[in-house]
Amino acid sequence: MKKVIIATALLSVSLFGAQATQFSMSKADRAMYQEMLENNPADIFVEEGGEFFDELIGEKDFAAFLGVSEKDLPKYIAGFPRYVKKIDMVAGLDQVMQAILAQKNEKPIKLKSKKMFSMLAYVKSLANEEKINLDVNADEHIKAAYALGKKVYETPRGGRGLACLSCHSQATVGLALRTQILPNLGAVNAGGTWPAYRMTKSSLRTLQRRFQGCMKNALLAVIPIGSPEMVALEVYVTNMAKGKEIAIPGLKR
Repeated sequence: MKKVIIATALLSVSLFGAQATQFSMSKADRAMYQEMLENNPADIFVEEGGEFFDELIGEKDFAAFLGVSEKDLPKYIAGFPRYVKKIDMVAGLDQVMQAILAQKNEKPIKLKSKKMFSMLAYVKSLANEEKINLDVNADEHIKAAYALGKKVYETPRGGRGLACLSCHSQATVGLALRTQILPNLGAVNAGGTWPAYRMTKSSLRTLQRRFQGCMKNALLAVIPIGSPEMVALEVYVTNMAKGKEIAIPGLKR
């Protein structure tokens, strides 16, 4: 069995060649996955998020805050994260909701809360079947965020000297790590399929929460959700899937 050493030789990835996919999921898990494709457990969280959203914000106020019509809202959502003038920052949809709630003097909802995860999933699902249209050259703010995201993605950190690129480069994609196949994040449409239901966690997770899980597993300092670095990382990864359709909620192992 051939092995490839990444970064500081503390992370080994086993290469299984053409048969690698058989190690990514057991037969039982694969059968469960196929069933969940038809009945995604996250659908109930999206529905719940929609109820919260309609009660606290609503599409009309959400669109008005962003300065777009309700008709154009789905396409506009497909361009997030993006620079939002009213809060003068490159933000995710969840941060926009926080800002609207603050404007309404409503009780804040934490970005890492299950309630916000559900609301985020619902709002992003409004853009289902729209193609990701993130424009990383739209303004100086998003350009800077993209550059920062690229830096976070590629810069080795921690005692192992690992980066996102360590597991998701052209050289490593298709190899197996802990029985999971390392994907090209653009090819698997990471930007358009999170929030998603994670089978191994039995819960709804967002893309930034997934980033945190990777960081924790790699023994890296975990970057906070909603921080400039984390939003920038989402910008960078989402742009990899530009042109692919949004399909929320996703379903992940």
